[in-house]
Amino acid sequence: MSPDLRDINTAGRCEMNDEEKKSSPDDDVHLIVARDEEVIIEHHPEDWIAFVLFWALAFIVFLQFFTRYILNDSLAWTEEIARYGLMWLAFIGGAVVTRKKTQIAVELLGNLMKPGRLRTTLFALVDLVTLGFIGLLAYFSISITERMHNQTMTVFDLPMSLVYGGVAFGCFLMLFRQAITVWTHARQRWQKADDFIHQLPID
Repeated sequence: MSPDLRDINTAGRCEMNDEEKKSSPDDDVHLIVARDEEVIIEHHPEDWIAFVLFWALAFIVFLQFFTRYILNDSLAWTEEIARYGLMWLAFIGGAVVTRKKTQIAVELLGNLMKPGRLRTTLFALVDLVTLGFIGLLAYFSISITERMHNQTMTVFDLPMSLVYGGVAFGCFLMLFRQAITVWTHARQRWQKADDFIHQLPID
């Protein structure tokens, strides 16, 4: 091949490489941009109470296991106090769940309905029924606490109203959090995304 043809081929290749570089997308351009949302950890009174109760309950259960199966001399009070602690943890933890609106619920019907008066009425009805149920629960917890005042614990000479008082405290915490939820949703007129796609926070 003659030197002139080699120069022409080399020049053609250089021009093709320049065109490919111009047509190729820039490395700094991304089709999909994913950003991590800022995680905000909120601490409320019921969170700290549930935290302390959980680890106290774990310590008591471990102490019961250790004294029964390792020392062969079980402490009599551990089993009873563990039961009472579990009751307190269940109802005070219910206040945490109510605040975060993470109760077990079937939301299929509401998500399939189109935005409108019927859908808004359904969401309002669910909130109000939940508020009424928790209010009824709080009312009966006070009644049971008063009835249990004359009974004492098996191991300690303390009234059982102390145990059910913790349950009543958890019920009223749930009632308070649900009332805030109903007020917030009422101000928003119970507006909610009509399907799963619209619920995604897309920027």
